Amino acid sequence: MKLGSLKEGGRDGTLVVVSRDLARAVRATGIAATLQQALDDWQRAAPRLVALAAALEAGEAEGAFELEFDALAAPLPRAYEFVDGSAYLPHVERVRRARGAEVPESFYTDPLMYQATSAGFLGPRDPVRVVSEDYGIDLEAEIVVITDDVPMAATPEQAAAHIQLVGLVNDVSLRNLIPAELAKGFGFLQSKPRSALSPVFVTPDELGEAWRGNKLHLPLLTHINGEWFGAPEAGEDMQFDFAQLVAHAAKTRPLAAGTIVGSGTIANQDVSRGASCFAEKRTVEALRDGKPSTPFLKFGDRVRIEMLDREGRSLFGAIEQKIERQPLPGQG
Repeated sequence: MKLGSLKEGGRDGTLVVVSRDLARAVRATGIAATLQQALDDWQRAAPRLVALAAALEAGEAEGAFELEFDALAAPLPRAYEFVDGSAYLPHVERVRRARGAEVPESFYTDPLMYQATSAGFLGPRDPVRVVSEDYGIDLEAEIVVITDDVPMAATPEQAAAHIQLVGLVNDVSLRNLIPAELAKGFGFLQSKPRSALSPVFVTPDELGEAWRGNKLHLPLLTHINGEWFGAPEAGEDMQFDFAQLVAHAAKTRPLAAGTIVGSGTIANQDVSRGASCFAEKRTVEALRDGKPSTPFLKFGDRVRIEMLDREGRSLFGAIEQKIERQPLPGQG
């Protein structure tokens, strides 16, 4: 089934079940007011939501309506936790090589992960607002999974059973702020503003054979200003699968229902498939030509991130965003 949230009912939106073709929806408030509420009681709520989804597909859901993506908030407008990995080895290797650093040996056995911003997510059609282009505005096209309650020290095999939903994220990065932050040795903060989530999250069974080995085996397609930017295969070159990433996050603490775990930027060894972020593209250019030639995003640019199934149908809907200037307080 596919689940989303309308921009109504307060900060956490109103939970809706969405049809497989993303054309229709029905409010699920008789089951759970919000997606977070559903995840808090997933074992009870999920079967009822599945039944509502079946009624929607059959044309029997009372109160069904045509879905407008502009009316959607992020499926989880805010989450208790968002932890983002960097699971794609080609991306890590290239970025490190471009700055003359080696990949630490531990990376091959221990995932890279940081605590990301979760107090608010942009909706799939909300603009990305940044104070200055000088910050080095970048997108990062990624896959996320959403868990129910995960116990501390869960093994990857146990963690796999707690992955309840799958979606996409544009993990916005401000590249020119990152070096100074990392030099402090204390991680990201100002360089990682709010991210945007796909119109809907889906249950893994909705993905069919594309979901196997706790990975999503489909290309993740990105366009910038209507032009193809990249379509790397998400199931290839992923050093750690999602069960391993969830287990890593839960090593010393339980994860609350509604935790979002990100894959990191999708990247392949085959550079002809393009990139999922400008940092990756610029790194490839630097390694090939001695310096990058592609600038970061500018105000007015448009980003589109989407994943299609093998028949060309959109699985999560598209994240479509315009990059805009954020006025300073008191300037409107």
